[in-house]
Amino acid sequence: MEQPKLHILVVEDEPDQRALIVQMLAANQYQVESADSVEQAIVMIKASAPDLVFSDWKLGQLTGMDLLNYVRREHPDMGFIIATAYGTITHAVDAMQAGADDYLAKPYQRQSLLLAIEKVAKSIALKRQNRRLSSELSQQQELVGLVGRSAQMQKVYQRVQRVSATDATVLIGGESGTGKELAARALYQLSGRSHKPFIAINCGAIPESLAEAELFGAEKGAYTGANTQKIGKLEAADGGTVFLDEIGELPLLQQTKLLRFLQEGVISRLGQNSEIKLDVRVIAATHRDLQQEVAEGRFREDLYYRLNVVPIHMPALRERQEDIGRLVEHFLKLHANQYGVDVPKLSRDTLKALLDYSWPGNVRELANRIERFVLLTDEEEMVHELNAAPRPLDTARFVLPDEGIEWESFEKDCLRQALSRFEGNRTKAAKCLGLSYKAFLYRLEKYQLV
Repeated sequence: MEQPKLHILVVEDEPDQRALIVQMLAANQYQVESADSVEQAIVMIKASAPDLVFSDWKLGQLTGMDLLNYVRREHPDMGFIIATAYGTITHAVDAMQAGADDYLAKPYQRQSLLLAIEKVAKSIALKRQNRRLSSELSQQQELVGLVGRSAQMQKVYQRVQRVSATDATVLIGGESGTGKELAARALYQLSGRSHKPFIAINCGAIPESLAEAELFGAEKGAYTGANTQKIGKLEAADGGTVFLDEIGELPLLQQTKLLRFLQEGVISRLGQNSEIKLDVRVIAATHRDLQQEVAEGRFREDLYYRLNVVPIHMPALRERQEDIGRLVEHFLKLHANQYGVDVPKLSRDTLKALLDYSWPGNVRELANRIERFVLLTDEEEMVHELNAAPRPLDTARFVLPDEGIEWESFEKDCLRQALSRFEGNRTKAAKCLGLSYKAFLYRLEKYQLV
């Protein structure tokens, strides 16, 4: 991808000299603007901050040092080169001590100017890369254990820390949006395999006809359209970690092959007679009740026990309401940094609405709503949507009959009514029942309403 052109502001009060420098830099494919005074330069920086300022020392009543002090105060990472014609080393020393990236003594050669700019450009790129890496590291640390201090999350952290250094297979359960993949990545980041691949696979998104080739690979000619050898996801993760998200959606045939891999550590590509030995740690996740899936014949019992060596349950957000405020603060900072805007403030009434909401979509829904708020800063819209969402049933208005109820018939009827009310629109029906879309689809399948 082509790198964006370096944006340079030339500050020089001598018109001919300024025009010469601008022409020279433009000829070398830099994006150049110019100013004839410190005052004009500051106005231009406020309007559109350049990557680098090249300034003369003497600029009317003010000096390049005045401009440098302003730049370092307001834009610490902006590049700055200063030029002086006064023949003393004092100015250069003062400028470097004040934070200039480089200096040139007049008269200077064209090549000296270009080399100085190239050197500072590399320094700017390095600063930006370091800031990005620091941000990623900070986010990684927060994902591992800093967001959420409730008792339920402390149990999650403790279990992650205890098993991360092992190769034990882990099964992560919990509703959609609770952060199951984040827990898997935390296990990976804290493990000795963190320098090796992490391959995430959504088992529910793979067409059944392609599932075997996708997971285990295929030899050339193994099936129609297999024009080259295909390396499967498990083989690509050799030495590292594979995350099997929505493992409950995996077809039974692939469940059998996965069980063999977990037992023996070997796979065979589709169309291959020999076996390949792999070293892969497996972490799986599901929002389904796998024990119920086993009971109903949709999931292999022996595979369930192989996967469920160490279970981790991700709590629903409504079960750890004391974490909501901390998560709101985290996502405000995260998305403000992502979009390069100031962290917006939330009023007390909006915070109360966020705390009172039941969060059927869990942390993912909270993150989505906060991201939209950071972009639009529309509290009124967010509060209106929260208030318009379905509320938990007022149990004072419902009394369980003495003879009890047939729960599955009741649930099935609620699903039918929701679909009917919204003329088959599943998204609206799920929202009406306070269910995530995936949880709603699961119940439709369970009662054969699809």
